[in-house]
Amino acid sequence: MFVLSGYEYFLGFLLICGLVPVLALGASSIVRPARRGAERRTTYESGVEPVGGAWIQFNIRYYMFALVFVIFDVETVFLYPWAVAFSQLGLLAFIEALIFIGILVIGLVYAWRKGALEWS
Repeated sequence: MFVLSGYEYFLGFLLICGLVPVLALGASSIVRPARRGAERRTTYESGVEPVGGAWIQFNIRYYMFALVFVIFDVETVFLYPWAVAFSQLGLLAFIEALIFIGILVIGLVYAWRKGALEWS
C-alpha cells in the first residue's frame, strides 16, 4: 500500500543518510573527554601558540584567488557530464560547450590582466 511505488530504496537511503550524522554525533559525545580546561578552549594553530587576535583584516587578493579557483572548479563539474554523454549529444552540444569554455577563458584573461592570479 505504498503510494509512491519504486521509491522504497530512496526512502531507505534517506533514512540511512539521516541516521549516520546523528549516530556519529552521539558516538562522539559519548567518547570525548568531559574536562573543559583553558587548554581546550584555545585556538589550534598547527601546534604553535596563537599570536594576536582572530579578527584581522585579510588582503582582498586572497578572496579573489579563492573565487577564481571556485569558478574553474565549478567548470569541471559542468563539463564532466557533458564529456560522458558527448557521443549522444551531437554537434550543437559541442558548440555550446565551446561557447561555455570561451566565456570562461575570457574570464580567466580578465582575472589575469587585473592581477587576481598574482599571489605576491
